[in-house]
Parts: sequence; structure tokens; C-alpha cells
Amino acid sequence: MTELAIHNPATGERIAVVPADDAASVAAKAARARAAQPAWAATPLAERQACIERFRAGVVRDLQSLAATMTRETGKPISMSRNELNGLLPRLDFFLQQTRPATATETVFDEAGMREQIEHVALGVVANISAWNYPWFVGCNVIVPALLTGNAVLYKPSEYATLTGLEIARLLHEAGVPKDVFIALVGEGAVGAALLAQKIDGLFFTGSHATGARIAQALAGKLVKLQLELGGKDPTYVCEDADPKAAAASLADGAMYNTGQSCCSVERIYVHEKIHDAFVDAFVRAVEGMKAGDPMGEDTYIGAITRAPQLDVLDAQVSDALAQGARLHTGGKRLPGPGNWYAPTVMTNVDHRMALMREESFGPLIGIQKVAGDEEAVRLMNDTRYGLTAGVYTPDEARARRLLSQVNAGSVYWNCCDRVSPRLPWSGYGDSGIGLTLSTYGIQAFTRPRAWHLRQP
Repeated sequence: MTELAIHNPATGERIAVVPADDAASVAAKAARARAAQPAWAATPLAERQACIERFRAGVVRDLQSLAATMTRETGKPISMSRNELNGLLPRLDFFLQQTRPATATETVFDEAGMREQIEHVALGVVANISAWNYPWFVGCNVIVPALLTGNAVLYKPSEYATLTGLEIARLLHEAGVPKDVFIALVGEGAVGAALLAQKIDGLFFTGSHATGARIAQALAGKLVKLQLELGGKDPTYVCEDADPKAAAASLADGAMYNTGQSCCSVERIYVHEKIHDAFVDAFVRAVEGMKAGDPMGEDTYIGAITRAPQLDVLDAQVSDALAQGARLHTGGKRLPGPGNWYAPTVMTNVDHRMALMREESFGPLIGIQKVAGDEEAVRLMNDTRYGLTAGVYTPDEARARRLLSQVNAGSVYWNCCDRVSPRLPWSGYGDSGIGLTLSTYGIQAFTRPRAWHLRQP
């Protein structure tokens, strides 16, 4: 039997060994999901909603143990694991409240005996290859609206968040979702590849651009719905009229929260030359006050790096920047001890020759570049192959709107950052992906429109 070993990235300790799938088991599970989906789609929406309401109650009931599981397998500080689970609840509420109106049959024309309607029909069998950095958020952004709209779901959690994925499956099944309607797949990349080989009606992936591109190539000939939520190199511009201390406090959190392991983490900051030094001083002080330590500690802010190979990426970006004249203010190295640890790192005198300002860091590393004004800031913000989020700090809303309207980003922020709302679509430009989740559009993403032409005899 194939097995998958789970390790704690904070200590290197093996914490579990779980049975894993292979190509044969993936095919069998896909066949079960295909057979079960029509009955689930025929189940009244009220009953599907009741399942998700019970699932929500299970999350609330088990929240402390679920948070501990997530922290042990990802290295996320326990306070942030609880934040993610508590933040999940209003997302579930949104999906529960909005699925019926978002998918109701709409009459768009009714004259002279001819009626035209749009019906929303479940895609069928939805495959979801999910991410480890926010496994509850990212997973449920797909799982919950997919189930509510009548789809069966084949869910492959990241191998770095497998235990959390199995907990999601447990709670859904306890809540009444049939075991063949929601099926978890356990394993590494080979299991994901086996999933792509199945007859599916939609593939929803969250992860790196490189993996997303491979998935797109693998599915190119199948003509199934494909949605890719990929990376970002998210910029923020701090204008000269902003409060440098307030902006620094906000952006330090936006850059370092979850140890910088977020697709929407602030990854590059442009600061007007008039307040650059004051901003940097405040930013460095804020970062140096962030405690790194045991992720189970209540006062820990910086946790472990979940994937050990990312340490090499961070080392390489720091070395490259220093070799080209960057200044290191704090951090810039691995922390001692077992596990995967990197010191929160702040660099200035950076520019776009450096990988630090061009390639996704996905860790506690930030570059701060001085700019002469708005035009230079916008040009640099758009000098990227990504386009997930972007922000501007200024007391002038009109100025922020003018600047952000010129930036290629799916989400834009005025005087805030690193924020996701269930009411707003989550999407990106360029290498940040295709398609969207969240909002009523993200509910409709799991349906296909059927056009009805109805002539009265």
C-alpha cells in the first residue's frame, strides 16, 4: 500500500503516515463520483444547504483541534490558524446565503408568447487541487460552492496540508454529504497527474504558476472548464502625503503575515522619496518586533517555512540583491535549529534588476524601492508578469483611484493590503491565473448556463 509521511516543518519531526492514492484508486474514486453526482444535483438545494450548515457547526465545534492540526503540518502560528478558521465562517455564511439567488433561473425575455430563460446547471464532477498555505480558505472557496450547486468534488489537498484535507472530508461526511459526492485524494504530484487523466467537468487549481501551466497543458485537449489561481508579486505604493508610521505598520503585517506565505502578501513596496527614510525606519522597527518561535506559542508571529526548498529561493534572492548593491536592514539568513526557519528580511536600495523585485518570494522577505513620484511608481508596479493585487497609501481617495485604475491587478487596495472578502471576486492578470473564486460570480463558476427558448402554443 502506498503511504504518505507528514512532517512538522517547525521541527522536522514525522507526525503521521497516512494511506495514499495511486492511479488505480484515483480512477475508482472518479468513477464513484461520476455515478453519485446526478442524485446529488437532484437533491433540493435546501438539503444541500443543511449539509453545509452542519459542516459549519462542526468547524465551530472542533475549531481548536483543527487549528492545532493545521499548525503542526504547515508551521503556521496557532493564532493565525485560528484566525483562518474563524474567518472561514463568514465565507460559509456568504455561500449559504447567496447560492440560491445567484443560481436562480432568470427570465430575460417574455413577449408575444416567447419566453427566454437562463438556467444554471451543475458542471458535474469538479476536480480541486488545492494549496497548503490557507487550506481551509482556499479549499472551501471551491468545495462549498461546488457542492451547493450540485457538483461532486474530487479534492486533492496539498501534500503539505493533507491532515487538514482529511479533516475537511470528515466534517463534510459527518454533516451528511455523501461519501461518493465528496472524495479526498491523498498524495503528491503523481496523484494530481492521475486526477487530470480522469473524465472531469472542471479543474480548479491553486498553487504556483509553473504547476498551473503544466496543468493547462495537460488539459488542453480535453476542453474542460479550467480555473487557475496562481502566484503574485504584489506591489504597494506609499505616497508622500501618507503617514509613514501608519503605512509601515500596516504593510509590515501585510508582508510578513503567515510568514509571507500568501499569494497576496505584499512583496514589493515603492515609497516616495520624501518619506522613504521615515517609512523604512518604522517598517524595520515593526519587523524586528515580530517574534519567531514555536508555532504553537500564543505570541508567535513568524512561523516555519512550510516547504524546505523555499529556503533556497529566499537565500538566492537575498544573495542576488546584495551582489547588485542592495542594503540589508534585518534578517537575510536562515534561523538556527531543526525545521525550516527564515528570519524576517527587509532590503532597500533595490531595483528591478534583482530577482527580489521580479520573482515571487513566498516568504518573509521584502524589498523597498525609493521612487520620485506617481508616474515612476505606476510604471514599476506594472513591470511584472503577475497581476494579483496592488495597493496605494494616501489620504486622497481620488488620487488612489486614479493610480490604481492604471495598475494591472485583480484586486486593488486603498490604505489596506492582504485582504480578501467573500463578497468580491478573487482573480488576477497575467501569470496570476485565469478565472475567479468568491463573490456571486464565484458561485456561478461551478455551473454552466443553459438557455431556454419557450414558445407558448
